[in-house]
Amino acid sequence: MLRDSDRDRYLACILSPEDKRGALAALYAFNAEIARIRDLVHEPLPGEVRMQYWRDLLEGNAHGSTQANPLASALLSAIEDHRLPRQTLVNMIDARIFDLYDDPMETRTSLEGYAGETASALIQLASLVLAPAEASKSAEAAGHAGVAQAIAGLLLLMPLHRHRGQVYLPLEILSATGLDREAFLAGDDKLRVSAAIEAFAGLGRDHLAKARAAIISPLVFPAFLPVVQAGSVLVDAQRMGAAIFERSPQLPQWRRQISMVLALMRKKI
Repeated sequence: MLRDSDRDRYLACILSPEDKRGALAALYAFNAEIARIRDLVHEPLPGEVRMQYWRDLLEGNAHGSTQANPLASALLSAIEDHRLPRQTLVNMIDARIFDLYDDPMETRTSLEGYAGETASALIQLASLVLAPAEASKSAEAAGHAGVAQAIAGLLLLMPLHRHRGQVYLPLEILSATGLDREAFLAGDDKLRVSAAIEAFAGLGRDHLAKARAAIISPLVFPAFLPVVQAGSVLVDAQRMGAAIFERSPQLPQWRRQISMVLALMRKKI
């Protein structure tokens, strides 16, 4: 399931210690499952129903036997085996409710909060699986790395989000470049759109620089492997500007695999 839904995190899982892979795969597959709900529904309400299934599961109110859902069973096992905080996973679900609607992201703070409860939280949960005694030492790095990774991911998905009418760029950034939601989605003023995308990617690069400057314990470094791709995406997005609406800055899979292996060897994101 993880290999088909999130190839980069699948590879990060394979590059992690063998005895940790099952729990990491469960976490990453759960993340992929709630992230794709918008792709499976046409209206927000059915999406919220799917979200509620996972919320009930984590809060001890599962619908039927969890054995019927291999992912649910694996996730609960990972939580119990590694004493993971259920509330962090519930918060991740609640943050993903935003994906079901077309409301714009209002501020940088809103964006950072969204990224913190999704991508950053996932890095921190993976760190707890890998080395619970070391995880807290890398919390600052996880926070910044998650924001950088989330922004890179949103840039990769920008053509899809534009088609849906979703805008994850904070309105603060759009306003500073002389745009509003409608003008950005229309994409007619390419100079202003490029300026907004450059500022958005620049915000991601700022957080990535802070993550690189923070402490990352070698024992939890595999949790940061999915972030390795963010740097090239952010740099290319700044260069491409409005052209990102038409083509993706994603590197080929083979290059992403090599970069993750090298990062693991060097212990640098």
